[in-house]
Amino acid sequence: AEEDSETPYMTRRAMDFIREAKGDPRPWCLHLSYIKPHWPYVAPAPYNDMYGRQHVIRAVRSEAERDNPHPVFAAFMEQRVGRNFSKDEVREAVIPAYMGLIKQIDDQLGLLFRFLEDEGLAESTMIVFTSDHGDYLGDHWLGEKDLFHDCSAKVPLLVYDPAPAADATRGTACDLLVEAIDLAPTFVEFFGGKVKRNVMEGRSLLPLLYGYETGEWRSYAFSEYDYSMLEARRLINRGVSECRLFMVCDGRWKLIHAPGLRPMLYDLDADPDELVDRGGDPAFEAERARLMKAELNRIVETPGLS
Repeated sequence: AEEDSETPYMTRRAMDFIREAKGDPRPWCLHLSYIKPHWPYVAPAPYNDMYGRQHVIRAVRSEAERDNPHPVFAAFMEQRVGRNFSKDEVREAVIPAYMGLIKQIDDQLGLLFRFLEDEGLAESTMIVFTSDHGDYLGDHWLGEKDLFHDCSAKVPLLVYDPAPAADATRGTACDLLVEAIDLAPTFVEFFGGKVKRNVMEGRSLLPLLYGYETGEWRSYAFSEYDYSMLEARRLINRGVSECRLFMVCDGRWKLIHAPGLRPMLYDLDADPDELVDRGGDPAFEAERARLMKAELNRIVETPGLS
């Protein structure tokens, strides 16, 4: 039954937790981590047939991407999930169920928000909606999450702060560079705590939510990935310690650093679909050097990364 599937079950557990926490004078924080949409791509009725192949948009990819690609990119394309999602028949079978699972989350969040209102908590609870990663679903001839194209690395982030101070920016969008690690310090400050910079790498988002002058914010966003557990490692004969990827993006340029191999580089202004890798083009050496320096500086300055 639909109510016994993963998403409604997790919503009910969240409500149980909130009821228990409401009786405690201490502030509470709930991390509600929905597993869907995720394989196995099984959606319960009525969400299983709300969408069909006619709703599946074309994949963002080009044949040129498969012409002499970066070795890591090529290996990811050769993995089973990449080969499968390169087939239109697979996308047309999976994506309608995937969309149904997203619709189920929409409906369950509606129930959760109504619950907060009924419990008198809507005006005192910060709500953050985000994701740990996106999904290729056939874009760039890949599946799942294995590289740093925007469909994988650029995730939604919606923040509802009930404080009157946030009215100044309510309903607006912000295009500054933020990272997932910014959420923990945001929660600390929301509860009135002081962020210890030697403990937390991220930056509180409250100044952005309240419309304060932030001065210099962040020039680069970073992401990291270890693919040593994947078939790709064997396909390109890399050692376990060599299978680390680093991404640095300044909003226009995105560089992917694969130690021991040439980098990948994308110009998000000229090529927003990220179909042309400039990582080996001599004309863009200055951009590669600038972004690589930013990435290496971060590794040296961050404990545990060097």
